[in-house]
Amino acid sequence: MTIRSLFATRFYDAPLGDEALIEELDDACRELAQEDRAGRAWSKDHGYRGYTSYASLNDLPLRDPRFGDLVRVLNKHVAAFAKACAFDLGGRKLKLDSIWVNVLKPGGTHSGHIHPHSIVSGTLYIAVPPGSGSLKLEDPRLPMMMAAPSRLPDAPDDLTTFVYAEPDVGSVFLWESWLRHEVTPNAAKAERISISFNYR
Repeated sequence: MTIRSLFATRFYDAPLGDEALIEELDDACRELAQEDRAGRAWSKDHGYRGYTSYASLNDLPLRDPRFGDLVRVLNKHVAAFAKACAFDLGGRKLKLDSIWVNVLKPGGTHSGHIHPHSIVSGTLYIAVPPGSGSLKLEDPRLPMMMAAPSRLPDAPDDLTTFVYAEPDVGSVFLWESWLRHEVTPNAAKAERISISFNYR
């Protein structure tokens, strides 16, 4: 008998590899949360519990050299992930399309979503207080499972309906942009800070 796993969904988890840059980005994110009035207003208007620069700033690497340094490091991680996914890029490289800051207050969450118009999406975790939540990843076959029974509690990740990825400070998570995901509630007493991005 032969049983094979088919149609794999890759998920990349690695440390950024630059602790000094993480500290610099912590300062940069907190500064933006204080100074970006448009971002604070958008977050309030859209029920985002905290601050995001998602809809207000689209030039972070040009605006602040700390983000420029980050992009140079992320490019290497994304290239490694693209290779692991066996993408045929015709000799080209994936390029950063967008990057934004998230400062999630206690109780904050982000419901399930995908990232259209990009190939690889990811998040770098800057501040991760205990209990601040995980990244919940959804099996893309879920709408087609019909009468499938639930999985055993000890089922391996590749057979579960949801996978909860727990970040550490400096964790880089990467996934293909079509993979539905959400941010579970921040149950910590402090803010969780992350930087999310898309590559095309």
